[in-house]
Amino acid sequence: MKSMEKLNVTAIIWQEDDVYVSKCPELEVASVGDTPEEALKNLKEAVELYLENAKALGILNDFAASLHSPNKFTSTIGVAV
Repeated sequence: MKSMEKLNVTAIIWQEDDVYVSKCPELEVASVGDTPEEALKNLKEAVELYLENAKALGILNDFAASLHSPNKFTSTIGVAV
């Protein structure tokens, strides 16, 4: 049996009306939940399914740089509109 590779991806969560939206910016995968914890759990499942499908389609390497990068930074910035 092949061992599964563990990857670390970024999860961003914010509240939108009465739900929490979660998004993985590396893959442009998103999900929702009633709580931040549920949104994160649902995002993890969505990302795993997305990567499983990408692997089956032979396109997993298209995301290699963002998935294997040891340096990931997140920040917020204020902008004028």
